[in-house]
Amino acid sequence: MKAIRKFTVRAVLPDALSALGELAANLRWSWHEPTRELFAHVAPEIWNRLGHDPIALLGEVGPERLEALAQDAAYVDAVNRQRDELRAYLSEPRWYQGLECEKPPAIGYFSPEFGIAAALPQYSGGLGILAGDHLKSASDLGVPIVAVGLFYRSGYFSQAIANDGWQLESYPVLDPDGLPLAVLRRPDGSAVQITLALPEGRTLHARVWQAAVGRVRLLLLDTDIPDNSDELRHVTDRLYGGAGEHRLQQELLLGIGGVRAVNAWSELTGRPAPEVFHTNEGHAGFLGVERIAALIGEGLTFAQALELVRAGTVFTTHTPVPAGIDRFELDVVERYLDTDLLPGVDAADVLALGREDGAHPKFNMAYMGLRLARTSNGVSRLHGEVSRAMFSGLWPGFDTDEVPITSITNGVHAPTWTDPRLQGLAWERLGSADTTAVDWLSPALSDAELWRVRGEMRAQLVADARERTASAWLGQNPGGRAPAWIDELLDPAVLTIGFARRVPTYKRLTLMLHDRDRLRSLLLHQERPVQLVIAGKSHPADDEGKRLIQELVQFAAEPEVRGRIVFLPDYDIAMAQTLYPGTDVWLNNPLRPLEACGTSGMKAALNGVLNLSILDGWWNEYFDGENGWAIPSADAATDGAERDRLEAEALYDLIEHQVAPRFYQRGDDGVPERWMQSVRHTLATLSPELSADRMVREYVERLYCPAAAAEAALSAGHAEAARALAAWKARVRAAWPTVSVEHVESGGVAEVAQVGDELHLRAHIGLGELSPDDVAVEVVYGRSTGGDELSDVERLELQADPTAGLDGAATRLFTGTVPLGRAGGFGYTVRVVPAHPLLSGAAEMGLVAVAE
Repeated sequence: MKAIRKFTVRAVLPDALSALGELAANLRWSWHEPTRELFAHVAPEIWNRLGHDPIALLGEVGPERLEALAQDAAYVDAVNRQRDELRAYLSEPRWYQGLECEKPPAIGYFSPEFGIAAALPQYSGGLGILAGDHLKSASDLGVPIVAVGLFYRSGYFSQAIANDGWQLESYPVLDPDGLPLAVLRRPDGSAVQITLALPEGRTLHARVWQAAVGRVRLLLLDTDIPDNSDELRHVTDRLYGGAGEHRLQQELLLGIGGVRAVNAWSELTGRPAPEVFHTNEGHAGFLGVERIAALIGEGLTFAQALELVRAGTVFTTHTPVPAGIDRFELDVVERYLDTDLLPGVDAADVLALGREDGAHPKFNMAYMGLRLARTSNGVSRLHGEVSRAMFSGLWPGFDTDEVPITSITNGVHAPTWTDPRLQGLAWERLGSADTTAVDWLSPALSDAELWRVRGEMRAQLVADARERTASAWLGQNPGGRAPAWIDELLDPAVLTIGFARRVPTYKRLTLMLHDRDRLRSLLLHQERPVQLVIAGKSHPADDEGKRLIQELVQFAAEPEVRGRIVFLPDYDIAMAQTLYPGTDVWLNNPLRPLEACGTSGMKAALNGVLNLSILDGWWNEYFDGENGWAIPSADAATDGAERDRLEAEALYDLIEHQVAPRFYQRGDDGVPERWMQSVRHTLATLSPELSADRMVREYVERLYCPAAAAEAALSAGHAEAARALAAWKARVRAAWPTVSVEHVESGGVAEVAQVGDELHLRAHIGLGELSPDDVAVEVVYGRSTGGDELSDVERLELQADPTAGLDGAATRLFTGTVPLGRAGGFGYTVRVVPAHPLLSGAAEMGLVAVAE
């Protein structure tokens, strides 16, 4: 048969239902339950079968049904009310509009993936889901974000499991005309096209799709257009599907093409262009270089433009391991830069931003992201510590705690991830559907009512798992009949533990299988049985991850346990929205500290699920002894196998002796009072803290507003401050080899100092051609722990003596007094760092001179 060409025909709605089309066109329906209920009412069976996709629903439902609904005055009135409510939501002032700070009129948010709804499969895992939640909360808060990504024709991949348990990938081609997307067009109707110059005289063309995510606009660049050669049409074929040069082309398009797309959108819509740009992981790092090129076109040098771009850039790193960073061969990157890709930009200047040290350096995208951003952050408190240590080599001579990487712990979008049943209960008993704001400890809500709803969510998961398992079995055995045991898969009354995530080896999918006999005894316990629902995808190139899936699937297929453990294939948003609420306990057992944040447990907690996790990522800072259980980390184990054994045994012990007994200890009314105490505590304490609204507020107040202020300061008056700062930095760098701590004198304390004494310091500093105004001379002091290390470190700036060291003297004198406020070992040193009012901190330039 010849190849069949496919396309989507959109439904024509009756005039009375035109508001349905307006509601379907804005992805707010993906988290707004009243709107979702309107679409479900159109045809409940089709709505569920199509994964809650309103555009697909309206394209499949028959015209007779639409006409009948158009005659239903009550339904038409409800649709029009929701349309009016949406319009008000899009236009009325919200939290951001009332914020008192120098807030940017627009923020560019760049990410390689966005997980917003199952109907728009442009995500692979946590990074994309986080980006989607960021946009949703930004919309709810009124934060003026314009987001940029790529449109992948085959998304990530669809997962199936072969009869032997091996993961199989397929790449269904998406039709953007059947998705909630529209082409960005000029007033004459022609499509906007972004172009990038490539080596060998080639040109990469991309059209721009736009999606409305509430108040936020999402732009997605697509190279699958006739203007490109067959090879270049595939640049945006798959998310993380390519390697080497293919990945580089995607990241050049995302960063450079993305900025050009934002500028085109701004010009066409009259909306402000971003002053602040947020790079979500290093994949989009080239956006900063494109902005530098534009400023060079306005008359700035590379160094001057770099200062201005850095001021308005925020960079978020998500990886806790160097292996997770994209790195390219320097000569390959240089070949792309030695074109007309970035007019006015010297390739050597760009290569310096990403160059690693070492015998065989590569171009490191995270290094470029850090060097192009004034502010950077990790995604949990622990991950911030890990990131400062991992990237400390970029700031040699500075203590790890001074590395300029802060942290903002991730959050998740509560309306998206909180089950409608729980939202309804909150509305009915506590007066609001906002589950992050109600009083979950209120006596207005009984334990029995909350337990009932938790049971309904568990039963929904069991039904969904049976349906998915039957569908997967029929997919492997076409024409057959699903076996009877699937109808009894899982039990809605049994303690249910969930585990779902990507499957790199460090997340240890199969730690639970370490002692299979012990696991069987837990699953099949006569009085306190346990059941496990597991899902996750391994990267197509990760055979070790696929082997872990196969091992788990094969164990779950054993007749003895198959009713108590199930692996659900093709993990996605739609599955997750049933899986998280339906569990009682969420399991996470990565190798600490390799989990940057781990937001799946957050989504579970928003539904009253208790966490059972290694103290890693977000759990490390939020575990309080009542909201779940901490699996002890065996960090001191002699090798990996021993560590796995110890941590697996601790996991089994917790489930057997603490988790299961608490769940099954029931009162006369059948309600587990002690368990519900933990559930209510979890909902009360974690719901507001784990909300993406809290996260986005932190980004705005701690990073976006300061970035806007810094950008405004440097850009004023034709960027005079940026020009001056670049010149000052060049002068300081050139003179720094002559800066030294020549001699330090101390006095004021006896041979045996006492608390309350004062240490008087006189530091003689060689400044060469620099002046005291160019530097800060600091005493760094703290508790001496042996060797050259200090703990509980504090820093005090010494002051230049206005009289000493003048008249051509080789050194200048700096003095100060350190109070001795605590007993014990004491140590100090003196150092010199650059100082300027527009620097973000002492370590920004990576220059320091320390006393010998």
